Amino acid sequence: MTAAAVLALYAVVATAAPPRPRGGTGWAERAPRLGIAVWLAACASVVASVLFAAVAVAIPAPVLGHRLAELLEACAMLLSEGVPPASPVTWIALSCAGLIAARIVCCGAAVLVAARRERRRHAGMLDILGHHDGELGAVVLDHGEAAAYCLPGRRGRAVITTGALHSLAPEQVAAVLAHERAHLRGRHHLALAAAETLSRAFFRLPLFARARSEVARLVELRADDVAARRHSRAHIAAALVRLATGNAPAATLGAGGETALIRIRRMLSPAPPLGRGERLAGLAALGALLAGPAAVVAIPGVSSFLAHHCHTISIF
Repeated sequence: MTAAAVLALYAVVATAAPPRPRGGTGWAERAPRLGIAVWLAACASVVASVLFAAVAVAIPAPVLGHRLAELLEACAMLLSEGVPPASPVTWIALSCAGLIAARIVCCGAAVLVAARRERRRHAGMLDILGHHDGELGAVVLDHGEAAAYCLPGRRGRAVITTGALHSLAPEQVAAVLAHERAHLRGRHHLALAAAETLSRAFFRLPLFARARSEVARLVELRADDVAARRHSRAHIAAALVRLATGNAPAATLGAGGETALIRIRRMLSPAPPLGRGERLAGLAALGALLAGPAAVVAIPGVSSFLAHHCHTISIF
């Protein structure tokens, strides 16, 4: 029961008190892709902790260790001993775990289906009203508002309006389209869908709500960084100034939006990238978030197995 208590306590604390961003020069802003992975891993670790806590309640460590020894000794034979009847606590724990898993699956399906429906509708509209410009490698939409966005999916497309083409210099157009292609290549819509699924499944509790907003912000920073590999940061910043008020359609990723001002400052005054030690620390935190819950629930069972059954196992 100790493992279950530890996992449950971690889930409550992490959910109720998520870390707050440190501002424009925090480590996540300096390494957006790692930041996205850490936020999603933090959410996954909480979900895994709840599920593994239920497993720890249903299967105590001595039972787990004993069954592990039997499995090794029998080598794929079914356990010969009968399993004791499940207690009400076991049924409650497993039922809660099943309900949580089912809710995540249902919310994920709802998010993906709704997004796919909206993208299919918008793609049909682009087929009628837009035209593909081979030189730009994007769909041009006749619209007076300056906007640029990408439509993710199997036939992902970058889209730019005639209003944006008239207000942006050619170098700025190339930079903003590189930003949109970075979204498509990075499949950022999947990271956003995962964050939206968890936020919806857990009623927008603080951790999941913060992760949703942070992932939405960091995917834009990541796309800016990819675009900046081949285009001037000044051109990206100038394009953002003109596209800041542009609205992207639903289920798309736009170059403008409410994060434009922060991104402009970031492009004009870039912070140094993470050092090797900082990046290794971030990767270690990522690994701990992903593997920690499983380790907490597995260690008592393995310890019980080693304490009571090692003497019965022979290598011959």
